[in-house]
Amino acid sequence: MVRLTSHRVSWLALPLLAACGTPGETSWDAVAEAAAGPETSDPYEHGFTDTDYPRVIEVAEDVYAYEQIHPTGGEIITTVSLIVVTPGGVLVADGQESPEETQRLVDTIAGMTDQPITHVVVASDHGDHTGGNSAFPPGARFLAHPTSAAILEASAANANRPEGAPAVVLPTDIVGDDTVLELGGREIHLLHLGRAHTGGDLVVYVPEGKVLFMSETYLKHIFPAMRSAYPSEWVAMLDRALEMDVEVYVPGHGVMESPAILEAGLVSFRDAVQRVVEEATRFHGEGLNAEAAAEAAAFGDIERWSLRDSQKPRAIQRVYMELNGELPR
Repeated sequence: MVRLTSHRVSWLALPLLAACGTPGETSWDAVAEAAAGPETSDPYEHGFTDTDYPRVIEVAEDVYAYEQIHPTGGEIITTVSLIVVTPGGVLVADGQESPEETQRLVDTIAGMTDQPITHVVVASDHGDHTGGNSAFPPGARFLAHPTSAAILEASAANANRPEGAPAVVLPTDIVGDDTVLELGGREIHLLHLGRAHTGGDLVVYVPEGKVLFMSETYLKHIFPAMRSAYPSEWVAMLDRALEMDVEVYVPGHGVMESPAILEAGLVSFRDAVQRVVEEATRFHGEGLNAEAAAEAAAFGDIERWSLRDSQKPRAIQRVYMELNGELPR
């Protein structure tokens, strides 16, 4: 079981924390030069234990990554939310997968500031990021891209929703491709850089601190998960993110490390998505069906990444759908 308390650390504590499991102090140079951890999203492989979670990491002044353990696909990874604290309220980007876990997030924020949670950004509409949204305080505004809003509305209206499933919280505000919020004197940009992991993907950019929360468009050391993706468009979207003026790229899943390692991980992930697209396209051109292609495909180093077994066949199938013109417009 994961205990209720959270560990709040800064970038200065990250390398020593990864080594011994408890916060420590070191220099910024040591963080910048620290060797990357193993190429997996499994927190245990990075030296963490259940008692280290949830982790709250200050990535810029009053901007925090909240990282929590997440079992999925028969493996353990971590899910990351973003917290921006301002004098005018708190913005959260992405909740957690259940009301219980999102309540833990809410309680953690209450221990950090007296400011209320006023805005929740639905950066990914998938259940592991929205399933607990009913735990956010009444009156909070929920902001989503039109595509994600439609998906959530369809889920709420589904007559076959499992009995006892958490309530679907519908967006209160629909945002476009570039929306700027002014919250407590701080600018927060909600951007749709293109269809990627879900089609309605939003990223959150905080110019003061140059932090870009990428939600599920960046899955650090996780095999590209494409069950609802737009594969080739995802590559283009990641290229746009890498062209931005960013100092800290925050993934939606994956163990938080130093800014340099996070950026290198994003480049690796972008290349992994492209590699999947290229290999699947090659097999498609050779006439193999998706099942045979999944058996034959070999992707080198990314075969060792988290969720490879569950996500590889889905990724090949999704690229085939794109090539066949079968993806939603």
